[in-house]
Amino acid sequence: MLIKSVASTLLAALLVAAAPKPAPTPPPPGAAAPDAVTQHTISLGGRSYAYTARAGTIALENEKGEPTCRMFYTAFTLNGADPRSRPVTFLYNGGPGSSTIWLRMGSFGPMRVLVGDARPTPNAPFNLVENQYSLLDRTDLVFIDAPGTGFSRIVGAGTPKDFFGVDQDVAAFGQFISRYITTFDRWNSPKFLFGESYGTPRSAMLVNYLQNHGIGVNGVVLLSSILDFGLDWDVNFTPTAIGGGDWAFVLYLPTMAAASWYHNMLPGPATTLQALLPQVEQFAMGEYLNALAQGARLSPATYNDVVAKLHQYTGLSEQFIRNSNLRIPYARYTTELFRNSGEMTGRYDARFTSVNLDRISNVPDFDPTDAAIDSAFVATGNVLVRQILGYHTDLVYLPEINVFRQWDWKHNGNLPTNTAQDLARAMTFNPNLRVFSGNGYYDFATPFFATVYTLNHLQLPPQLQANITYGFYESGHMVYLHTPALAQFHDDLERWYAQTLQAGR
Repeated sequence: MLIKSVASTLLAALLVAAAPKPAPTPPPPGAAAPDAVTQHTISLGGRSYAYTARAGTIALENEKGEPTCRMFYTAFTLNGADPRSRPVTFLYNGGPGSSTIWLRMGSFGPMRVLVGDARPTPNAPFNLVENQYSLLDRTDLVFIDAPGTGFSRIVGAGTPKDFFGVDQDVAAFGQFISRYITTFDRWNSPKFLFGESYGTPRSAMLVNYLQNHGIGVNGVVLLSSILDFGLDWDVNFTPTAIGGGDWAFVLYLPTMAAASWYHNMLPGPATTLQALLPQVEQFAMGEYLNALAQGARLSPATYNDVVAKLHQYTGLSEQFIRNSNLRIPYARYTTELFRNSGEMTGRYDARFTSVNLDRISNVPDFDPTDAAIDSAFVATGNVLVRQILGYHTDLVYLPEINVFRQWDWKHNGNLPTNTAQDLARAMTFNPNLRVFSGNGYYDFATPFFATVYTLNHLQLPPQLQANITYGFYESGHMVYLHTPALAQFHDDLERWYAQTLQAGR
């Protein structure tokens, strides 16, 4: 009986094991994977720092209390720090329609991917390393993916039109930050915003939005800024009757000069970038601007002089400059500079080049910068979140989504989008607010000279204008792609954080 009983038990067990297992019950609509919390250490400046990494989502709600979106984030917080004095920085990329994988994997987080510097990155496996330039010794870091990007998803009562717009986007980020500081008891922590590209107009509006909702902000980092779209509306968008007119050609010229200098395409004796750019900027805001403003009344002598100087500062042929009527859109520059060799330069970073299959085209086939780095960022971004941080989800991580054309560009009902006024209001409302503007010389997406012009025209009194600090780097839109620039940027921000925190006491 005992043998039969044991045999029966074993048979039953084998039948159960062999039986097909029922499929796991799918999560209900709108449900999210649980937050993943892991422990790590990093060595910075000869010291070891223990920190907690959290990968998860925060739910947004509409005025009825219905869920509308789950925004994904990764937070890196120093263990044992006093939240009353420990700063927290919220970081995000732009697009619009971009996740924050670029900042998370390339800038100041505890790990970063190594990519080709002005050259294509070798194929997988890619190198993910501890980031010696992380700012985690100075501030906690919270990287946020915009609605619809990364692992962030619009859910429940939410619709794309609730998020895909200038003002709608700011409201979403404002609610996220409010819920984050509530959930993790960070209301009294020093707070910083760090936006790149479209993340800079978001920051200009967001700091104003947060302060008007009782959430104080200590400082704002603007990396590769475009605050007033009116200055290049006709270049980056479908030409319209409104917009910047000739301003874009003036403000892009120093970037063209920097790129031509980098590629050794300038005629005449060799010079340094630091010696070249002041000459170009003076010409751009003087003779060049005045010449464009005169239009058909421009004298032949002045016309010829401007042609000669544009050739001197860009390396483009005088005939091309004449054919362009002194006006060179940056897209045409990127294909014209190496016309004889059939190469093109990058928009995000003019140091990068690639072959243009259509050698007579006036516009590039693609951006060589994207081609050189995207696979490495996306692959290691998934490795970091899924494997190292342990965030388990079946969702596809969306680095970018195509929302540009459906984006509601009206800000407070107005076009072109101008958020410089929001930053000015925020700095006036809070005279202790500090701003750091980081810029790459080789950036055609958001040219540095346009940023300087914009920030110099905020109509601020001198004592508030002095709260703006600049950093300029021999890199492109994503300054951190060039390691020496990343190191310089890191050191500049370390000093700026220390000064900002000290000034706020």
